[in-house]
Amino acid sequence: MTVIAVGVNHRTTPPEMLGQLTFPADELALVLKEALVSEVLNEAVVLSTCNRTEFYADAERFHDGFRDLRDVLARLTGVDPDAFDPYLYAHYHNEAARHLFEVTAGLDSLVLGEHEILGQVSRAWELARTGGATGPVLNLLFQRAVESGKKVRTDTDIGRSTASLGHVAVSLLAERRPELGTATALVVGVGELGADVAAALARKYPVSLIVTNRTPERADELVARIGGRTVPFTELDAALAQADVVISATGAAEPVIGVDALASATAGGRRHLIVLDLAQPRDVPAEAAELAGVELIELAELQHFANQGLEARQAQVGAVRTVIERELGRYQTATTARQAAPVIAGLHGWADGIRSAELDRYAAKLAVMTDADRATVEAISRSIVAKILHHPTVALREAAGTAKGDRLVEALRELFEQ
Repeated sequence: MTVIAVGVNHRTTPPEMLGQLTFPADELALVLKEALVSEVLNEAVVLSTCNRTEFYADAERFHDGFRDLRDVLARLTGVDPDAFDPYLYAHYHNEAARHLFEVTAGLDSLVLGEHEILGQVSRAWELARTGGATGPVLNLLFQRAVESGKKVRTDTDIGRSTASLGHVAVSLLAERRPELGTATALVVGVGELGADVAAALARKYPVSLIVTNRTPERADELVARIGGRTVPFTELDAALAQADVVISATGAAEPVIGVDALASATAGGRRHLIVLDLAQPRDVPAEAAELAGVELIELAELQHFANQGLEARQAQVGAVRTVIERELGRYQTATTARQAAPVIAGLHGWADGIRSAELDRYAAKLAVMTDADRATVEAISRSIVAKILHHPTVALREAAGTAKGDRLVEALRELFEQ
């Protein structure tokens, strides 16, 4: 068995393709169920954000596991695997663990060091765990990855100089519209990213906030927390006509804001409408950028803006990697110790079986002894077995997580047929 990681992200995949390979939050339980239909996948976690879709699995065999996860991605997204194969990456064993630790630390994020990914990884693990999709292998991996992500943010300064994606988005909007404080801002979609941008905007500027969402209760909850007013999703086109800034971040499979609606909202050159499309796949057709009065900003442009302050964060990467290497070492030690435990238990069980069999063989002779004498013989025999196995047991535990430990496990299996 081995841990494998298979996926696509913003570094490897064009935005249009990445959007097609992103799973809405309400489909993740189904994705996990489909993955575990595979005969070679024992456990699974799926991490799907606007910047990545990744599977982590405990697989009996790497190549078969990779194939089955690739098939799940193709089947549930409807994308031909030949179309996304060039962008698909895979890691296994220690490199899969390293990849997850780097993701959780924010080293693989759109905004280097951003903190949202730690929560996203935690929630992906929790969903899989409560749904029965994980077991001892992935629970240990994700527990240590989340712990490592927290240590990165407490032991290094990478988080102190890093704005969240929401804050970066607000800064970009303020640069494009200096009078942002007097604007009417329409937020379309209140998932994690949409809510983050809305909250950052409301904290910094006295904007007139309008919020709409397909599930109105979630829009109501956000407005109750940060202010503003809600409108039904069916009145989206009318709300566009009132907005100076639009932030759209739904999980819809198709665009939710049409070119005609934007053209109507800006008809006659009434105003300059900034549309920030953070969705994957896109919420706004690319053709909207050609409309007079519409300024369309997409994720790629937001990333470029975020990277302008990259130097201070990059200076912390070495310190972050030091933390990751230390925590990876702890994880690998725990993994090997977990793998060695059945060998140790099997060795003790094998030896105790021989001890018991020998006592049974001499049962007739022992029968003439008093109960106290038989108990003494039993205790002596257990003590002898324990003393014989003491050094091998200690050696296995102390070498756990090292090449020597792997060699000892293999030697014991070979010598004692464990």
